Amino acid sequence: MKHIIPAEITVPEVQRLLQGGIGPRPIALVSTISKEGKNNLTPFSFYNVFGANPPVIAFSPSRRGRDGSLKDTYLNLMDNKECVVQAVTYSMIEQVSLASTEYEYGIDEFVKSGLTPIESDMVKPRRVKESPFQMECRMLEMRSFGNSGTSANIAICEVMKFHVEEDLFVDGVLHPNKIDLVARMSANFYCRAFGENIFEVEKPIAKKGIGYDQIPEFIKNSYVYSANNLGKFGNIESLPSDNAVTDYIKEVKDLIVNDFELSLPAFYRYGRDKNFTYMLKFLLLDTELDSNYKKQLLEETAKIALETNKTETAWKIALYAGREK
Repeated sequence: MKHIIPAEITVPEVQRLLQGGIGPRPIALVSTISKEGKNNLTPFSFYNVFGANPPVIAFSPSRRGRDGSLKDTYLNLMDNKECVVQAVTYSMIEQVSLASTEYEYGIDEFVKSGLTPIESDMVKPRRVKESPFQMECRMLEMRSFGNSGTSANIAICEVMKFHVEEDLFVDGVLHPNKIDLVARMSANFYCRAFGENIFEVEKPIAKKGIGYDQIPEFIKNSYVYSANNLGKFGNIESLPSDNAVTDYIKEVKDLIVNDFELSLPAFYRYGRDKNFTYMLKFLLLDTELDSNYKKQLLEETAKIALETNKTETAWKIALYAGREK
């Protein structure tokens, strides 16, 4: 590994390290208004949420890198303590990028970017019509660290009102594939939180998983399971009993299906389709496979069950695989 002391490299190098290693970063599209009543609109990727009671967010209108000057957003916030923070979606990212241009003070980035200003209900700055998630905010505090280029200013804001498109919700949750957010990476790189990029990890909030240390050694020593797989194995509250394993194996073996094929090519096809039930059925019925090879395939079957969030089933298959000699 490289070992780097920030004071021993240039500020741009420090900036590149931070932006490359801390990400993907959500993007706040922030609208403010000057004391003369002129609109300002700028994206910030040093941004996140920090509490819900009250709802508190923060972003950094840091000093400009080239000369250490203060940005329009900072000046406007210090004047009137109000802003609107919008989510940035894939459908608007090019316009948002255009709004990041360092135009002269007083230039309206709504006009430059083609984004549409609409009236807010509780604050003076306008909302961005194209964003499906908007927050009207008042600034609680501005914290500043340094007076040079890229020095941090942290605007800590309380959300006074949310505006959210109704079709973003699925079962009461803002679904990532509905909102289609974009995040910032290093240099000119972005990422899109959508489709196959989205996955779920069950949080151990209301339960206590057995932990990595309680996983049987034959599972930890397998070369089939990744460290991520082992972490997921450890998030179960208790291991399935021997009887539960036996009952499940019998259930799958006796399962009657019309489209099942007892062949190794079919097994691999089932694997590509994430059909761990048919994979297991093949392994239970096949009598020609070498026992060591069968154990490996059983572990691969358990891995697929695990990665499709069927953790208890994966445990049953993995424990059954441990019986194979």
